Amino acid sequence: MFDTRELGRRPGTLKRLSRSVEAPADLGNEIIGAPEGKPIELDLRLEAVMDGVLVTGTARATVKGECVRCLEPLERVLEADFQELFSYPDADVRTVESGDDAEDEEDTFYIEDDLFDLEPVLRDAVVLALPLQPVCREDCPGLCSDCGARLADDPDHHHDAVDMRWAALQELVGSNQDHEMDNEPRDGGDEPQEK
Repeated sequence: MFDTRELGRRPGTLKRLSRSVEAPADLGNEIIGAPEGKPIELDLRLEAVMDGVLVTGTARATVKGECVRCLEPLERVLEADFQELFSYPDADVRTVESGDDAEDEEDTFYIEDDLFDLEPVLRDAVVLALPLQPVCREDCPGLCSDCGARLADDPDHHHDAVDMRWAALQELVGSNQDHEMDNEPRDGGDEPQEK
């Protein structure tokens, strides 16, 4: 919670502050996110306007996850910018009876007892700033599709691939060679002796 009392509802009054807060639970997605309880550094600018307090800020957090190509763990610092108006509870929101305005009402954040909760805004900003396909490095080659080996560890890794259209023929040739080996005469073996 952040206090707006110092602004005193005087439009144009502003206050800058820096604060470190703990990351809430589930700040991210299943691939990458900020670990719960880890610090998020906030640089905020609070400005009083006619209908409330305009909050502009930047959040910096260390996010952890895994590379979508090679599945190796990754960690990086993420910066997310945001801006949101927190309305005074008695502000004229100018609502008209319609469906669109009802939706706008749901998206409005309010100041209660001179305090506002930044968590929903912070959550939206950080989650939207997360990479959709995080990679450990831009040129990560990923994993071998045949055996799952990490290609960055062995750049010359390869498999002798057989064209599937010829696989049955190759099996036939292989079994034919095995059959011929079984029929070959053995030394001192079964050949008829001359008299």
